[in-house]
Amino acid sequence: MSIEIANESGVDVDEASIVSAARYALDKMEVSPLAELSILCVTLEVMEDLHERWMDLPGPTDVMAFPMDELDSSRRPDAPDASPALLGDIVLCPAFAKDQAKTAGHALIDELHLLTVHGVLHLLGYDHAEPAEEREMFGLQKRILTEFQSAVSELNRKNAQRNADDRVLGIAGLDTPVTPVPPAAPKPVEETP
Repeated sequence: MSIEIANESGVDVDEASIVSAARYALDKMEVSPLAELSILCVTLEVMEDLHERWMDLPGPTDVMAFPMDELDSSRRPDAPDASPALLGDIVLCPAFAKDQAKTAGHALIDELHLLTVHGVLHLLGYDHAEPAEEREMFGLQKRILTEFQSAVSELNRKNAQRNADDRVLGIAGLDTPVTPVPPAAPKPVEETP
């Protein structure tokens, strides 16, 4: 799965973490590993222009999704001439998301994870225009985010344990692998006449 990210927002964000959230959501939704996705972080001005141009709505917004290809879910994964499916683009506005994160009481990266998953679901055809659609999409979004956060917490816990173990091994002098020394070659035996 190819996920490209570009940060043109002027806001420092953890790009790798955003890509991880997108990859996790795509994996959970069983999207083909051949799929391609682009994520772009933009300024308030750029987002405002996109929002007005494509949605005919004033002002910036937090996330927009621009789907590219229709997904053919009936296609067998082992069918010949499979080609990458360009899912589309997710456009995030970190400056706009900062205020939402503050209001929600969580970190900016958590808000960007939420918006990334939201964008992925839009690219996959989910919407929230009607109450039933909203319940389905937001329920799925919440489940994916909760599982993603649990997976990240577990990975962080394992890494912390590994680091603690490495420190203990270092203190005990066991942190460097011992290279076995090959046995010395036998000395030739001199024959006496």
